[in-house]
Amino acid sequence: MRIRAIVLRIIRQFRHDKRTLAMMFAAPVFILTLVSFIFNGATYSPKMGMTDIPPSIIEQLSTQDVELLPYTDSEAMEALKNNEIDAVIGIKDSVLQVQLEGSNPTKNKAVLMLIQKAFSPSVANAMGIAAPHVSYLHGSVEMTAFDNFGPVLVGVFAFFFVFLIGGISFLRERTSGTLERLLASPLRKWEIVCGYVAGFGVFTFLQSALIVWFTVNVLGLMMEGSFGLLLLITLLLTMTALTLGILLSTYANNEFQMIQFIPLVITPQIFFSGLFDLDTMAPWLRWLSTIMPLKYGADALRDIMIRGEGWNKIAPNAYLLIGLSLVFMLLNILALRKHRRI
Repeated sequence: MRIRAIVLRIIRQFRHDKRTLAMMFAAPVFILTLVSFIFNGATYSPKMGMTDIPPSIIEQLSTQDVELLPYTDSEAMEALKNNEIDAVIGIKDSVLQVQLEGSNPTKNKAVLMLIQKAFSPSVANAMGIAAPHVSYLHGSVEMTAFDNFGPVLVGVFAFFFVFLIGGISFLRERTSGTLERLLASPLRKWEIVCGYVAGFGVFTFLQSALIVWFTVNVLGLMMEGSFGLLLLITLLLTMTALTLGILLSTYANNEFQMIQFIPLVITPQIFFSGLFDLDTMAPWLRWLSTIMPLKYGADALRDIMIRGEGWNKIAPNAYLLIGLSLVFMLLNILALRKHRRI
């Protein structure tokens, strides 16, 4: 009977905790459905630019699963630099010239396998062309999968830990009564929010600096761009995570409920951050990535670390992260005004 009483108490407790029930039953179904859509996407077809190649080579390439786009030499290089195509193919002195964009080893491999399949030694000899000469715009043949995914992982871990720790820390400020006392003081709501963001931001900066230094100097991750820009984007990404974590913590009553946000807030962002190829996803699914802060940070980190891009290239993503942080701060202020005791 005593065991039965404990069982009934737990059942009653869960019946009144709708959020936990949703996490137990709805969240796994949601995540599994999302994973199913991602992994059951279309097979990736490389995009290749052509520059003055004979019709016979075009015909041979057309037998493969590839999207061929005609360009002039200057247009092809511009498209390659903008990551609009995976490779440029041309002919020089009877040698097939293949220049890869190079920042994604998976796409590099897809292009090289396609070229190898289309122009086997017997086919190449019959067409009077030499074995392909391969060059890279970014990266090299030694580039590893970790070099490709590393910038994304830097963003993922920085975002995850700041979101969780920042949210839980603010939650403790509220449950301990500190925030309530601040709300009763002459301080304005925006001053409270800015104070918390700045205070937590000091440790966010230190964490960002440690992560960036460790990945570049200890793990030896590829680093082609500016260390300062890398630190800046990591800091902007973590500030977005901090302001979002503080905002969502206003709707949690304890640390466990804060952790429950992970499947709904963090996990989808990881899927759409660039760890998986967005080009193979359905258009409606790909659209979801546009509302994921982590994607903008990961794209900028890849541009800096792999492609060596400067401020002009990463500025749009940086401004988006700044804008998102300001929006989340504004929502935090509104949440403080709406709830006298959050």
